[in-house]
Amino acid sequence: MSPPFFFRCINSDCGRELDAQLNIYECPECHDLLDLVYNFPDLDPDELKATFRKRRQSYYPLDQSGVWRFREFLPFEKGDYELAVTFGEGNNPVIDAPRAAEYVGLDSLSVKHLGWNPTGSFKDYGMTIGVTQARKLGVSAVACASTGNTSSSMAAYAARAGLKGIVFIPEGQVAFGKLAQTMEYGAVTVQIEGDFDAAMQLVRELSSSTGIYLLNSINPFRVEGQKTVAIELLDQLDWQVPDRIVLPGGNLGHSAALGKALYELRQLGLIDSIPKLTIIQASGASPLHSMLASGLETLRPFTSARTSATAIKIGSPVSWKKALRSLELSDGWCDAVNEQEIADAKAILGRDGIGCEPASATTVAGLKKLLEATHKEDPVTIHPGERVVAILTGHQLKDPEYTADYHFGKLELDSRDGDSREIESKFSNPPLRVAPDIDKIRALLQL
Repeated sequence: MSPPFFFRCINSDCGRELDAQLNIYECPECHDLLDLVYNFPDLDPDELKATFRKRRQSYYPLDQSGVWRFREFLPFEKGDYELAVTFGEGNNPVIDAPRAAEYVGLDSLSVKHLGWNPTGSFKDYGMTIGVTQARKLGVSAVACASTGNTSSSMAAYAARAGLKGIVFIPEGQVAFGKLAQTMEYGAVTVQIEGDFDAAMQLVRELSSSTGIYLLNSINPFRVEGQKTVAIELLDQLDWQVPDRIVLPGGNLGHSAALGKALYELRQLGLIDSIPKLTIIQASGASPLHSMLASGLETLRPFTSARTSATAIKIGSPVSWKKALRSLELSDGWCDAVNEQEIADAKAILGRDGIGCEPASATTVAGLKKLLEATHKEDPVTIHPGERVVAILTGHQLKDPEYTADYHFGKLELDSRDGDSREIESKFSNPPLRVAPDIDKIRALLQL
């Protein structure tokens, strides 16, 4: 009898299949990444959609999670459900953003804000699944390298599961809002004298030599949790498939996850078309965009990634092959935006009452850039009437210093992509100073 799910190497020349309960993250034969592949039972698409909808009204803890509610697409069997480590993650809203739509040149724009998760970022979708698998394997410690969001999410879920959390971060390159979470949740935090890629290399070596369970997006179980973002989105849209989904690109596990979800949903007949995935990177940390724009067949890492959007400050993304596969599946594209474009897009989202961390704003910045270039020679053509959903990955309070510096006119760049050293605060909204005099206040406020 075939197992319900198993590992398969993504390298088509290898394709090795392995037991999904092995504590591994790459193919032992060719060292490429692994997928979790399902032997799905016969499922009626309409009945499955009705089941998802019915679970929204349930008080069962797994049904209240926007990840576990879609457990037919997750790598666990019924007997494993009691091991689930959940905070009720997911259930993040889809919100209209009319001012942002006008700014980029679309008739309308929706955003799905994953920053409303328990630890304030999209990482919770994957971490509930990754930590549950760690618990199932019986490990005592989990580890990750992080620019901030992965570490805070892993630390929280590890604490919930009673596991030791170990975090490697690049020294001086993590926003304090994220570092504070990691410390608060009790994880051991190790600051590395180097960038994220150096931290990632060290944690991979540590996990392979000690048996500590690695919870970066190289872990296929993490990807399985994150793919429910796409399932939840389509459920919220009553299964009306948008024309395009735009998302930030850092380590590219999220892009990989959404593409995998869309493939499986079409495979099972829940959707009959796939939206174009559009990945937007910061120009100082854009190896995937550089690869595509140059017509190369393999990715050349950025040896020194530079961007103030620290969540995507990654020069050597481990999931680039899976992300590329997602783009090919969806006829998508990857582009890059500069620091000025990111800062302004973030401020415009704020005018819609939607706060987000800087990396999230790449989506709106990228849309504006692509729409302005749509009548020029460009690989992507976007029409103003398209139905577009932009994914926002992190909460505004993950990096409040960035927001404050922008509005006070003090935001400086961490970039080597040709930008000037200072951001022009085009949409700043600083406090107004006035003497404690009611008449002067009335005059100032024009009351």
